[in-house]
Amino acid sequence: MAHNLNYNEATQKHSFFSVKEKAWHTLGQVIQDYPTSAEAIKHAGLDYTVEKRGLITFSEYIDSDGLPNSIPDVDVENFYANVRTDNNQVLGVVGKDYHIVQNIDAFSFFDSIVGGKEGILYETAGALGKGEKIFITAKLPEYIRVGKNDLIEQYLFLTTSHNGYGSITAAFTPVRIVCQNTLNAAMSHKSNCIKIRHTSSATDRLKQAHQLLGITNLLAQEMEQLFNQWAKVRITDAEVKKLVQMAMAPNKETLQSLQSNRLDELSSIYTNTVSAVLDYAFSHHSQQEATTKGTLYGAYNAVNGYFQNVRNYKDDESKFKSIMYGTALQRNQTAFDLCQSFAISGVNVFN
Repeated sequence: MAHNLNYNEATQKHSFFSVKEKAWHTLGQVIQDYPTSAEAIKHAGLDYTVEKRGLITFSEYIDSDGLPNSIPDVDVENFYANVRTDNNQVLGVVGKDYHIVQNIDAFSFFDSIVGGKEGILYETAGALGKGEKIFITAKLPEYIRVGKNDLIEQYLFLTTSHNGYGSITAAFTPVRIVCQNTLNAAMSHKSNCIKIRHTSSATDRLKQAHQLLGITNLLAQEMEQLFNQWAKVRITDAEVKKLVQMAMAPNKETLQSLQSNRLDELSSIYTNTVSAVLDYAFSHHSQQEATTKGTLYGAYNAVNGYFQNVRNYKDDESKFKSIMYGTALQRNQTAFDLCQSFAISGVNVFN
């Protein structure tokens, strides 16, 4: 099942909700108003708990006389099964030091970031597989403003798992409204996310929501200032092409071929991808805004926009992984770094 959303047999619903927008693969619940955390956890089917249970071995066999027999049970030391208490589904095997962070703790993390009626706005949440992985996206009330009318919404994303793999990850993900481009970038060598291991201190660290809020506030201020500067920097079509070629280069060999003008050595996959990015850069309606047309800010948005709106992915989960921490994020960061250098050094950055 490509969407991999958890299906709850008891409720006969997929574990997912979305506000106003069509739910993922038309599954899950679409609601009209932003829910409270208590409502969100129920809409998303995340109102279950997980507990660690001891493991034992069990084996049956047919002996030499053709009779059924069994090997005595043996306790498995220092390893446990993480089990959903509502349906006894095993979500993963973990070690003795693994600390479960319940789903409700993840929502409490968001609730503690911003208080009051104009606080956090839950937009989507859900569970994958058997419920071993959950995700939440929530919108902050403030915007990043570029020029007069180009608005960027500020989102926070959290994902955690109950299967023993990966950390709890909370990230700041700005999204440009006009084209829904996720503008992920590490600015001034600051990460846009925090990672928390599933140890005994995990719940305590989730309570330290001010750490992510501090990252968000700082990055938002830097982004607004930088993007407004870029919106005033003019860049020619030829320079945009150079920037895109470098940003989309998959390896050093491709960069060396570009720098030496050995274009016949470039793969057709690469050249077709560059053409698709440039087509988006020069023709997509979002690139005709005053802040983007012929500007450095527009060049950066072109790379982001390609991965968000043009590139084909196997499924939604593959798209999400690429944009949040895969190839798309890497290429977007390269484009971001090139734009920063161009703003300082101009065309020399391409030499």
